[in-house]
Amino acid sequence: MSETKNEVSTERVTPNITLGEDGKYRWVYEFDMLKNPTILITTVKALLLSFGIVMAFMLGMQLIEGVMTTFDEYWNFYKWMLVLLGVLLVLAVISYLILAKIYGWKYMVLFTMDEEGVENRQMKAQFDKTQAIGWLTAAVGLASGKVGMAGTGMLAATRDRAVSVFDSVRKVKSVRRRHVIYVNHLLMHNQIYAEDADFEFVRNWIVTHCPKAKIRG
Repeated sequence: MSETKNEVSTERVTPNITLGEDGKYRWVYEFDMLKNPTILITTVKALLLSFGIVMAFMLGMQLIEGVMTTFDEYWNFYKWMLVLLGVLLVLAVISYLILAKIYGWKYMVLFTMDEEGVENRQMKAQFDKTQAIGWLTAAVGLASGKVGMAGTGMLAATRDRAVSVFDSVRKVKSVRRRHVIYVNHLLMHNQIYAEDADFEFVRNWIVTHCPKAKIRG
């Protein structure tokens, strides 16, 4: 199958974000996984929340059943739970470092945003930012019917995919120093990244298109 040679038209709206013929904004974000700990922080938060729920459930059951009656009994039991938590946190950090090594210490995501929501696709480890930008151009062509195999190849070059529908977003939180905007649904949390030069554009677009969300930052 031959690839269509028609020229693809895009408009640059910020230093790193382009607007395609299909009305979608696209950009690539890449960061050093050792310098930007956002993914690790998110993982640790999820671990602490899960562990806290288990601890609260166990404490509630013990209070109801009256298995333990003194402070020392509770402490002797829960101190080992805290030790277990410490071990899990250490394992989480080690796992993160191993994952970062596999990714080449870089985390790269392709973003597509329009009136309805924002999609992010993680690039596989063997691709660099220049290639990723090329895939974005191919995606514009695929959406407008001008590029075939290149756009399909872009989908094969990505792995994890997440979509945030603006109308369902319940909370938007911006952390500029880490270049991240948390876009949280009731049961799903998503992270949108943007460079300093693009951050306000992305943040303002998300904020103005999430009518049901609480805004922080």
